[in-house]
Amino acid sequence: MDPVTQSAQISSSQGFADGQNSAPKESKLSDSFLSSSPVSLIQSPQAKDLIHWRDPKKSGVAFGLSLLMLLSLAAFSIISVVSYLLLALLCVTITFRIYKSVVQAVQKSNEGHPFKALIDKDVSIAPETFRKHVDASLTYINRALKQMSHLFLVEDLVDSLKLAVVMWLLTYVGAVFNGITILILVVTSALICFFQTQIDQYIDLARTQVNNTIAKLQEKLPGAMKRSKTE
Repeated sequence: MDPVTQSAQISSSQGFADGQNSAPKESKLSDSFLSSSPVSLIQSPQAKDLIHWRDPKKSGVAFGLSLLMLLSLAAFSIISVVSYLLLALLCVTITFRIYKSVVQAVQKSNEGHPFKALIDKDVSIAPETFRKHVDASLTYINRALKQMSHLFLVEDLVDSLKLAVVMWLLTYVGAVFNGITILILVVTSALICFFQTQIDQYIDLARTQVNNTIAKLQEKLPGAMKRSKTE
């Protein structure tokens, strides 16, 4: 057999094998992209535990901090809020560092930097992780651009008219509420809705205690209760 023909056959067979091997890799890569989507993040067990108040302490801290952040953004600009947060964090870390340095100087110990473990921790983002999230975001961006072209270029007249009606109604909503106010209402509603079981329990407990107190008063002061009823 001609060496040129033989090398061509070998290269074609290698290309076919590479194509077969690349297909599972692409499918695995796409599965990893889908697994890292915002929807899967919301549906993660940790997010469900927070939303459904399975751990009241963690859920209370999460909702409280988010509500405090939204209230801060409603009262101040985002630059002021971020600056105050970073300033508070710096105050805490600098105070703790000075305190530990003083304690080490008094006790003459060599414990080292108090944040040594955190400083040595690798916080860099791997290129594969960055590419994975960028590609996952690119899927949603392309889908949004396609939907926008479908609506704004009037590919379907009915869908474009629906969008126009929704935007017209949102102008009235925006005249009454701004975005931060709507987010505050959403967070407060979520807190009340998902904490409804605990709220009902406390309401039932309070109602039972009130009824027991009234019953005890009726037993101890039957004459006074009768006089108040007749009056």
